[in-house]
Amino acid sequence: MKKIVFIEPNPPDFHIYSRMALPRLGTVLLGTILKQHGYEVKSYVETVGEIDLKDVLSADLVGISTITSTSIRSYEIAKLLRQAGKKVFMGGPHVTFLPDEALKVCDYVMRGETDDHIVAVVKAIERGEGFDTIPGLSYRDANGEIHHNGTAPFCKNLDVLPCPDFKLIGGLEKKGSSHLSITPIMTSRGCPYDCSFCSVTGMFGQKYRFRSKENVLQEIKNNKDAGGSWVFFYDDNFCANIKRTKELLRAMIEKRLTPAWTAQVRVEIAKDQELLELMHRSGCHTVYIGLESVNPLTLKAYNKKQTVEDITNCIKILHKNRIRIHGMFVLGGDDDTVDTIHETVRFAKKNDLESVQFLILTPLPGTKCFSDLESQGRIISKDWSLYDAHHVVFEPKLMSYYELQSEIVRANKEFYSIPQILKRVARLDAFNVGIKTYGRNLARKWEKKNQYFIDYTKTITEAGRSIELAAKKTAEDMKEKFGKLGVTGNIVHPNIR
Repeated sequence: MKKIVFIEPNPPDFHIYSRMALPRLGTVLLGTILKQHGYEVKSYVETVGEIDLKDVLSADLVGISTITSTSIRSYEIAKLLRQAGKKVFMGGPHVTFLPDEALKVCDYVMRGETDDHIVAVVKAIERGEGFDTIPGLSYRDANGEIHHNGTAPFCKNLDVLPCPDFKLIGGLEKKGSSHLSITPIMTSRGCPYDCSFCSVTGMFGQKYRFRSKENVLQEIKNNKDAGGSWVFFYDDNFCANIKRTKELLRAMIEKRLTPAWTAQVRVEIAKDQELLELMHRSGCHTVYIGLESVNPLTLKAYNKKQTVEDITNCIKILHKNRIRIHGMFVLGGDDDTVDTIHETVRFAKKNDLESVQFLILTPLPGTKCFSDLESQGRIISKDWSLYDAHHVVFEPKLMSYYELQSEIVRANKEFYSIPQILKRVARLDAFNVGIKTYGRNLARKWEKKNQYFIDYTKTITEAGRSIELAAKKTAEDMKEKFGKLGVTGNIVHPNIR
């Protein structure tokens, strides 16, 4: 076995990050590890560039990365590739929690973190034996019986991981990260907070693991030397360990490695003024914060461990320190009503958030939210392509399907409205004018494209669940490409009749 190709499929719909070519790091890291072991590797990230199907079909082995919203497209690509005689393995959060589903269309599933075991998996496939010794591997034996090996341990020393080689990605072969609008850099894994709707802890655990600051600084330098610009620290909580974060930021300032950067953080950062000053001095211009709700009961139900007062103070203090905020709200919890959505929009506008996402609570496999709603019989669709936090896929408690869906659409339009844009124009805030204008155009475009789904939620509100929604077509383009190469197949998602 010489050539291995990875694929990270497109999401099924556009969203606020659609204009950013931001690959997830999984396939790039695994590809870099395999390249270091002598394999020829290529990674196709559809948000970055188009898949070269002929190149993919020349591979000896194909790996496909999946999150829930991309899983149907992943499954369809996997089935087409197997019909063409290719061995296919899959990994990522969705198949980690639903490996039996994935094994209907692929040969192997690598559950959880795979960095320490990817080479062993490839060697076992080469030999055709030894699968039973690999942690986290799910597979069928010669008799067709499915086996799920014990859970793989988390990678304890993140410094053993290489700096990702972005030149492995199709379209970046020559320019590497300089061709990305923003470069992802991971400095830690894990999160102890275990919010009820989040699958991070199931995938990466509740204990933080950190890379050394020297390792991170080298990657920042690599990005600078390659001509890269913005950096997105890929951590689920960049400021998880305040002391360690300060040390990294001081080192960045000292070594003049201060690109414009963004990161995901929690509201607690506002309690440490020294941290905020270091963030600003080192190049931070925007943070992404899971504010989640302005309903105290919902925050408690989400196990968020923060208050509305915490949220309000955080916004005020970050703005005082010249750090912009992208606020993410998750609406539709059992204590939420239509009034909650209206109140959230008013809160976002009153507190002058630069940008927001009003997201719909989505029961992702592997979360408490999923298990609770599943046991209550409230999940109304398992068309995973709808699981992007923009479509209602469960039965709300204090709202109808249509009320939740239509109010979210209205909320986005109200926040990204002409008066909000003019407010920034009056301040001569060109950056915010651009953000708000982009958000307005995106909200209108999404509503137009998804009017069929909005109408569907109205229909099931009026008629109950007797009305079925046809599965979204997510891979017609790939089927057409395979057809042109003489490879065809009837693709049916295993969860959709």
